[in-house]
Amino acid sequence: MKDLGSYRLRRLRRPVRLLSPQSMTSTLGATLGAALTRVLGAGKGAGRFYRYRLHRMTLEPLHDLKADPAGGYESIGGDPAFLLRSDRGRAPRDWCVISYTVRRASAPVTPVLYVDEGDGFTDRSVIRLPVDTTGTIRQLVCLPQGTRALRFDPATRPLSFDIADFTICEIGKGNLVLDHMRRHRPLPVLMHLWRHGWTATKQRVLQEMQPGKTADYETWIRLYDALVPEELAAIRADVARLAWRPLISVVMPVHDTPESFLREALESVLEQLYPDWELCIADDASTAPHVPALLAEYQARDHRIKVVRRARNGHISAASNSALELATGEFVALMDHDDRLTPHALYMIVAELNRHPDADILYSDEDKIDARGRRHDPYFKSDFNLDLLHGQNMINHLGVFRRSVVERIGGFREGFEGSQDYDLTLRAVEATVPERIRHIPAVLYHWRVFPESTAFSMVDLPRATAAAHRALTEHFQRRGVQASVEVSPSTHRFTRIRYALPDPPPRVSLIVPTRDKVGLLKGCVDGLLQRTDYPDLEVIIVDNNSEEAKTFAYFDTLKDEPRVRILRCEAPFNYSAINNFAVARATGPVIGLINNDIEVIGPDWLTEMVGHALRPEVGAVGAKLYYADGTIQHAGVITGIGGVAGHGHKGLPRDAHGYFSRAQLTQNLSSVTAACMVMRKAVFDEVGGLDDKNLAVAFNDVDFCLRLREAGYLVVWTPFAELYHLESASRGPDTAPDKVQRFNAEAAYMSRRWGDRMARDPYYNPNLTLDSEDLELAFPPRVTKPWFDKEST
Repeated sequence: MKDLGSYRLRRLRRPVRLLSPQSMTSTLGATLGAALTRVLGAGKGAGRFYRYRLHRMTLEPLHDLKADPAGGYESIGGDPAFLLRSDRGRAPRDWCVISYTVRRASAPVTPVLYVDEGDGFTDRSVIRLPVDTTGTIRQLVCLPQGTRALRFDPATRPLSFDIADFTICEIGKGNLVLDHMRRHRPLPVLMHLWRHGWTATKQRVLQEMQPGKTADYETWIRLYDALVPEELAAIRADVARLAWRPLISVVMPVHDTPESFLREALESVLEQLYPDWELCIADDASTAPHVPALLAEYQARDHRIKVVRRARNGHISAASNSALELATGEFVALMDHDDRLTPHALYMIVAELNRHPDADILYSDEDKIDARGRRHDPYFKSDFNLDLLHGQNMINHLGVFRRSVVERIGGFREGFEGSQDYDLTLRAVEATVPERIRHIPAVLYHWRVFPESTAFSMVDLPRATAAAHRALTEHFQRRGVQASVEVSPSTHRFTRIRYALPDPPPRVSLIVPTRDKVGLLKGCVDGLLQRTDYPDLEVIIVDNNSEEAKTFAYFDTLKDEPRVRILRCEAPFNYSAINNFAVARATGPVIGLINNDIEVIGPDWLTEMVGHALRPEVGAVGAKLYYADGTIQHAGVITGIGGVAGHGHKGLPRDAHGYFSRAQLTQNLSSVTAACMVMRKAVFDEVGGLDDKNLAVAFNDVDFCLRLREAGYLVVWTPFAELYHLESASRGPDTAPDKVQRFNAEAAYMSRRWGDRMARDPYYNPNLTLDSEDLELAFPPRVTKPWFDKEST
C-alpha cells in the first residue's frame, strides 16, 4: 500500500504545482477532488480506498424502552438500549460514518454505541457519540473487524425521544478525505498533501474528523448529574421498597456560620429524598445573634432537628461530641455547617447499606461550591485505599460511620482540631476491616469554599497539618508498625510515610534482562551498583541472545564484581520466562524486576521500595518513572484504559501534583509496571510468577498484579522511588506485523482471563474516562443508578 500511495502521489504532483494558493477556491477544490479520485482510484486496492457500503439500521428495543404514542420511544429506566439490525444481514465494520436524526428529546441525549466482538456487550468496547444534540448527527467511527453486533444506548436517564434515519456507511479512507474536502476548505488538505504525502494527509484528516472531548464539569453535571423529575419519582419509589431503612444521624457542629450558608446547609438536609434521618446540631456558643435564631426556626419547622447550645466555645472536636450525644441513629453522617448535601445523598447511603448491611464506614465523591453556589473541582475517589489514606483524608466528604464504632473508639478527640475528622477516620479504620468500608462513586457532598473559609486558611493550615501528623503517628503506634510521618515534599498539606527496615536489611536480588544495547545496560548497572545506597544487593543480568562483541566485553569487566552474576538464557525472547528463570536462581528473599533501560536518580529508591515490600499485606511495589525529558512515564497502572490498561498521569511534568495530588502520594493501585517492581520472593512464588505461557511480552505485569490482589495482597505505588525509564529501548517499538499479532493475542487473553473486571478498577473511578490516561471526566460515566437497578433492593 505504501508504494502504491507514493506512485499515485507522484502522478498527482504535477497538476498541483500549476496552481497558486489564491486560485484554490471551493469550486476548484471540488474539481481537484474529482481529479484526486481518478488518480488515487487507479490500481490495485482502489476498492478499499473508496469503499462505500450503506447499512440502513433498524432500532429494535432491547430493554428499558416502550413506544411513545406521540411517536418515537420513552425510556423507563436508567439503561435504555436498542439492538441495531442492518439491512445487509451483517454488522458494519472498519471505518464508518454513523448518521441519524434526533427529531425531539425531552432531556439531553447522551448516546453510546456498544460493540460485540463475540464476548457480549461490555464497557471495554464503548464508542461515545455526540451528546446533547438535536438534528442530524454524523460521526466517524472505526468498528473492529470482528464486530458481530451493535447496541445503541440513547441515554442514561428517563426521557422521551424520537430518533430516525439511522444509517452506518462503511467508507474507505480515500472517500473520507474527499468528503472532508467537500465539506471544508480544500486548500489546507491539498497543501498538506503536497508537502507531506498521502499517508500523513490521510491521518491528519482522520484526526480532525474525530469527535472533540468534552471536559467541562458544568456540562457533565447537566448531562449526567442533574436529577430530572422522573428520577426523583423513581428514587422516592425505591425508598418505599427498601428492605432496611436505618435512621441516619447527621452530625453538625455550628459556630458563627454566615446566615445564608447555614440556611443552605439546613435546607439541604430537609430536602433529602430519604426521610429517616435526624439532624443533630451543636451550637458552639456562637456570638452571631442570627445563629440561635435560625436554629430555633428550623427546629420548630421539623421535629427531626435536634439542637443543643454549648455554654462555652470548646472548638470543633468538643462541639462535634456534643452533637454526637444527641444522635440515636444506627449510622452517623458528618456534615460541616456551611456545606450542602445532594438531595439523594442519604438515599444513596442507605441503598448501599441494603446491598452491604455489614458496612461500618461509607464515603462518597465530592465537589466544591463557591459563595454563589457554583459547583467545581469534583473529586472522584478511589475505593478504599489504605496507603492513599495515609497521605490524605480521602474519606471526607461525605463520611458515614456506624454509630457503635464511633462510640467504641471514643468519638472525637480534643487536641486534634483541624484534623479531627481524619483522626476519627484512622481510628475507625483500625476498628473494622477493609471489606466493611464502602465507597459510593457519586458526588453526594458539596464542600463550601470561600475566602473566609477556615479549611483554606493559611493561618490554620500548620495547626491542621501538625494534628494530622500526630494522628498518623499514633495510628501506626497502635498498629505496632514502625514508621515515621513526614511532610510530603511536593504537597505540603499531605504526608509521606517511611517504613523502617529490619537490621540488617534483607538481601535484594535485582534481575536485569538484556540483549546487547550495552550503553543502556551499563547505565542501568552502574546506577544499581554505584548510586544506590541499599547495603545488600545482587544484580542478576540475564543475557537473552546477545550478539555484539562489545556486550561480551562489558560482561568481562563485571567478572570481578561480587555483587553481579550473569546468566545465559538462549530461548526466544519471552520476558515472563526470562524473569521466572532468574527468580528461581536469586539468593535474596526480596527480588526486583528491573528493565535494562532504567537509570537511577536518587540513592534511596530501593530503601523506599523494600520498606513497602516487607509489609506483610503488600504483594508488589512500583516506582515513579520518567522519560528522558523528565515527564512522567509511569505513575501506576489503571486497568480498562484503552481496553486493557494504561498509565495514569502519563506525560505530566515531574513535579505536577496530578489528580488531587495522586501523582505525588503513595497509594494502592491495581497494577504497577514490571520495568521497576520489587516484591518478596515468597509472594512471587506463591502466585506462580509471571505468566510465560499466555503473556510473553505484554501485560504480564498487569496480570501478575491482578493475581496478587486476587490472593489478598495490596499493590503499592510510591512516588518517592524515582528513576528514568527509556521504555523498551533495547527491543524497539512493537510495530512489526508479528509483534502486532502477538500484542493483540495477549490483549485478547487479558480480556478472557479478567473480563469486565478490567473496566472496573477499584482504585480508579467510573466517573473518569477510560479513553485516555489524563484522568478526565467520563462522557458518559460507567455508574449504575440504584433507583434503576432492578436488583438494588
